Amino acid sequence: MLFGEEKLVEVLIENDWNLINVFKDKFISYLREYYFIGGMPSAVNKYIETKDYRQVRKLQLRLLQAYEEDFSKHAPIEIVPRLKMLWNNIPAQLAKENKKFIYGLIKEGARAKEYELALAWLIDCGLIYKIDRVNKPNIPLIAYQDTSAFKLYILDVGLLGAMTRIDAKILLEGNEIFTEFKGSFTEQYVLTELKSNKDIPVFYWSAERATAELDFLVQLGVNVVPIEVKSEENLQAKSLKSFVEKYNTKVNVRTSMSDYRKEDWLINIPLYSIGNMENIL
Repeated sequence: MLFGEEKLVEVLIENDWNLINVFKDKFISYLREYYFIGGMPSAVNKYIETKDYRQVRKLQLRLLQAYEEDFSKHAPIEIVPRLKMLWNNIPAQLAKENKKFIYGLIKEGARAKEYELALAWLIDCGLIYKIDRVNKPNIPLIAYQDTSAFKLYILDVGLLGAMTRIDAKILLEGNEIFTEFKGSFTEQYVLTELKSNKDIPVFYWSAERATAELDFLVQLGVNVVPIEVKSEENLQAKSLKSFVEKYNTKVNVRTSMSDYRKEDWLINIPLYSIGNMENIL
């Protein structure tokens, strides 16, 4: 174990909530570090080697530069400009309240047809995740997906921080100037945790007129599980509650900085445990 915290990892894996609550501050501290460092092996190794966030950020920026250079080397030359524009537009689209990806925000008048190849190239290279909307939370979810409505995330939360030049102090201390983007950042983290299990299909849901949106829907066995993401100790779950009332889903998850708690209709899973969600449920 890279940080010498084997016992803490065991506590998380075993879902020992009494002990998890005892070490809550430590888990939150590591989570915030992860927000900055991310999970790219070279970034993790750089931090272990130097314990210097500035060195980690320099490495992340070099990785981002290398990706853009690869666009020019490996992608069809005619789509390279669109690749770069689409890739660099993802953080701005995540910052929106309605996170559905809109081509017209890349460039005025842009249409899906112009960017289809660029989008497919980035997905095939594993640089981005495309999360499609579903019209109805029924099994199998893939039968109800709307591929024309989707959200885009990049492959790593640490790289998102580097793309947006978020300072380590802002992430580690929960600075107020970060409040507006914090929800999107946390959503990016949760998505990558869900995607670490390649067997779990991940989608999102929104009402037809975009009056309500639920961050993620996953399919676990016979259950469709809605997930609402909260960046702090927010115990409200308005979107999730209205969704449950409408569709009567049996297993419903809110993930936040709050402690684990199981209610009649809702399970709150701490953000630092969301990667173990399947075992918890």
